[in-house]
Amino acid sequence: MSDKFQGKYRNESARLQNWDYGSNAAYFITICTKNREHYLGKIHDGKMMVSPAGSIAHVLWYEIKNHANNIELGEFVVMPNHVHGILVLNGNDVGTTHALSLQSNNDSSTIRTENDLSPPGKQRFQNQGKNTISSIVGSYKSAVSKYCNRLELDFAWQSLFYDHIIRNDESFQKISEYIKNNPANWP
Repeated sequence: MSDKFQGKYRNESARLQNWDYGSNAAYFITICTKNREHYLGKIHDGKMMVSPAGSIAHVLWYEIKNHANNIELGEFVVMPNHVHGILVLNGNDVGTTHALSLQSNNDSSTIRTENDLSPPGKQRFQNQGKNTISSIVGSYKSAVSKYCNRLELDFAWQSLFYDHIIRNDESFQKISEYIKNNPANWP
C-alpha cells in the first residue's frame, strides 16, 4: 500500500500497532492547529483567553459525550495552538480494573473570551460509526472546523492528532495535573 502513492501522500500512523483503539481505556489526546497557529486564543497572566474559535473548541469538546456511546471526559484544556484532553472509552462490559475514576473540577465559568461570542448550540457531529478514538477525534475536529467555517473564522487543524494510552491511575492523575497546569506553564 505504501507504494501506491510512491511515498508522496502516505502519513505513517502515529497509533500503537496491535492496539484496538475502540477498546476500554483512557486516552490522553493532543490536537494541534495547522502550522501551530494561535487560532484558539492567547495566554495572559497564566490564564487562557480563548478566541471565538477557542470557545467553539471548548464547548464542542463537552458535546462529545452526547454523540459517542460509552465515553467519559476527563480533564480538558484549550491552549493557543492545541487542545489537550482525556477521553475514556468505558463500554458496558468493562470491569472495575479498567475503569478510572474521573475527578474533574472543570468549571466552564473560568473560561474568558476575547470577543463576545455566544457559545455554539448543540452541534451534530459526523457519523461516528464504531466508537474508536480516531472516529471520535475526527468527528470533533470536523464539528469545530465546520462551525468555525460557518462563522468565517480563520481556523484549521493539523491533519493528525497525538494520543497516549493511559495505563494506570498514577499516570491518569499526572496527566490530569499536566492538563490543568498547562496554561500556567505556557512559555
